[in-house]
Amino acid sequence: MTQVGREDKLIKTDQLIKQGFAMRPLRLDSLEIFEDVVRCGGFRAAALGRGVSSSAISQSISVLEEALGIRLLNRTTRSVAPTEAGERLLERLRPALYEIRTAVDDLNQLRERPSGTVRINAPGPAADHVLCPLAFEFMKIYPDVNVEIVSDAAIIDIVEQGFDAGVRFGNQLAQDMIAMPLGPALRYAIVASPDYLRKRGRPGSPGDLLQHDCIRRRFPGGTMVTWKFARDGDEVEITPKGRLTLSSAHQELQAALAGSGIAHLFEDYVRDDVEQGRLIELLCDWKQKLPSWYLYYPSRRHTSAAVRAFLEFIRNQRWYPDRKER
Repeated sequence: MTQVGREDKLIKTDQLIKQGFAMRPLRLDSLEIFEDVVRCGGFRAAALGRGVSSSAISQSISVLEEALGIRLLNRTTRSVAPTEAGERLLERLRPALYEIRTAVDDLNQLRERPSGTVRINAPGPAADHVLCPLAFEFMKIYPDVNVEIVSDAAIIDIVEQGFDAGVRFGNQLAQDMIAMPLGPALRYAIVASPDYLRKRGRPGSPGDLLQHDCIRRRFPGGTMVTWKFARDGDEVEITPKGRLTLSSAHQELQAALAGSGIAHLFEDYVRDDVEQGRLIELLCDWKQKLPSWYLYYPSRRHTSAAVRAFLEFIRNQRWYPDRKER
């Protein structure tokens, strides 16, 4: 083949390659969306996280699979799971996306003010009464930072689920996490409506609760919450009985106000209702002091400028028993 012939062949090959990419473009955001879908376990959850429609997420995945020429996800009506090819891609993709995000964040550190998003997973009571008020204050100081708080009582892997930090009790934290106190020490309150107590009477001890209609709570994993009490060195733990079982503190509060039974709630949840007489606190001398909530985050992970600013903001708080009243 002559030199001219070789050059013509190279030109034609180059043109074919360019045409192929033009027909099947490979976009970085499609790779990020693919990672989100697998991490979230479906198109709908990934779509909610990105603020777009499920159909847009599905279309992005279809375009990516077409560009790569191979199926990445097995789809059923109930679940989405990566194929063998998808697993291989994810294995190489996650470190690469991490490096890209780190590089972008390094540039953000050159800005005068931190920017980006802080994603936190927290149980409802911690989010309602501690984390949200702090986040509102933090966002006034850092107007370029977005905060996303997801209320969830389940024990999850925050790294796998794409969260920067989580909130749990100290004894629920993995050993490879760094933790700091979030709020003052906690206490549970036993409360009931005046109407319920007129009909059923007041319990005089924790054991008396077993003769009452208690409002029970079940954790997402299926475990039923037990009620613990302490007084003068004596500790009592009971498994409450009752006709109503719920899954959140907010629901329990509404049930107690409706006279459906005796509730076991953090003091923060019931303080206003007790002060206004809508609920009556019981067994006050049996309150057990609990550890505070803890904000925790991975010890082996690059943290963005926004996350570092939030952690520093929390670290500078001073927790006093009467902090909310000051």
